[in-house]
Amino acid sequence: MGYFEHDFEIGLRDVENPNYLSNKAILAFFENIGSYHSDSINFGLNEIPKTKSSWVLLGWKVKVLKRPLYGDKLHIVTWARNTEKFSTYRDYEVYNQNNELVIIGTSKWVLVNTTTGKLRPIPEEIIKLYCPDTKTAFPPEEALLTKLTDSEHYGTACTCTVGRSQIDLNNHMHNLYYLDMAYEALPEEVYKNNTFNFFEITYKKQIRLHDAVKCYYVFEENTHKVVIKSLDDKKTHAIIVFK
Repeated sequence: MGYFEHDFEIGLRDVENPNYLSNKAILAFFENIGSYHSDSINFGLNEIPKTKSSWVLLGWKVKVLKRPLYGDKLHIVTWARNTEKFSTYRDYEVYNQNNELVIIGTSKWVLVNTTTGKLRPIPEEIIKLYCPDTKTAFPPEEALLTKLTDSEHYGTACTCTVGRSQIDLNNHMHNLYYLDMAYEALPEEVYKNNTFNFFEITYKKQIRLHDAVKCYYVFEENTHKVVIKSLDDKKTHAIIVFK
């Protein structure tokens, strides 16, 4: 079994009013434990100069069953699953100090050659190291990411510009900041009156330093949706939905 487990404690930077674990912090914990798992099999960040390979995230799906609080201790379990030639899923289960399952999540990844920037097949020897399982955090019928689509009409829009503090080691805007942008696009009453215990993010086109983007908001089919596009509307960078 290729399960990897790690304990975390919710700190000050991980919470929002009123002391609940934020959705952004959930994703940060998921990123960290995934990195620790790769480190443990010698296929992590420190090995990139040798492997010439880096995992690139395509999307998230997260459901909060019971929102943890500041100071709570979390036990997170992660594993690879549904590994194919060019992509793989990584699932997550989060337990609180009472061993209650409080959060589930899934994510989809591809492997990129860091020299060429192109997709590369996931080597069989790497698949064996991760030991993919068939278990899914979500029910089987919900195990895959939803194919999020653009909308024909929008309610409101705002403009954001990417700064240095938002750039990751690949010189793109870090994955977590797409969630920040989506929150900025929400109408004030929507942002204030909703916790959003379910959300999905699909990444489509990377955003770089100093890029200015438009964040469009629409409420449709009982879902709050934000679509992040280039200023000329020719590129769609990401789609985020909240429920």
